[in-house]
Amino acid sequence: MGGKLQMRWKNLTEHTVYENPWLTVRLADVELPDGRHLDHFLIRQRPVALCAAVNDLNQVLLLWRHRFITDTWGWELPAGVVDADETVPEAAAREMLEETGWRPGRLEHLITVEPTNGLSDALHHVYWACGAEYVGEPEDYFESEKRDWIPLSEIPGMVADGTIRAANAVGALLLLHHRLTQD
Repeated sequence: MGGKLQMRWKNLTEHTVYENPWLTVRLADVELPDGRHLDHFLIRQRPVALCAAVNDLNQVLLLWRHRFITDTWGWELPAGVVDADETVPEAAAREMLEETGWRPGRLEHLITVEPTNGLSDALHHVYWACGAEYVGEPEDYFESEKRDWIPLSEIPGMVADGTIRAANAVGALLLLHHRLTQD
């Protein structure tokens, strides 16, 4: 290619700096395309599963919650890490039931996103269900202040005004809006 550098960074080695059940912080020796090296911290994480249930009125079930790290409020999808003994769809259904009290219908894969791929290898797998059955109060009631069915037609405006700001929810809900509200 005429002497042009290939812009691929190479992870030569890495070692663990810190570890807990949710994540591992590692330090990598990275070789840049021009041959220089840099130390780069990265986070290795377990996969995350999310669930979007859409009812017959084209509304999606969302959680209104506070995130203490950024000190922000916003609407989000039920989500959590995938346990070692379950599949990703099982985790998505479990998280919806635990966090909302609703059991989703048959799940279909919607999208997989890498929300922080410059820092982490986290994969967020979003599933969606046509419908959900109310089972009772959420087991993980502390996850959100409220749960509500929000019209898909309102999603773009909520993304624009920042009431939906989590990257995984933004991507998934805009895709759902596009797929389910087009003629």
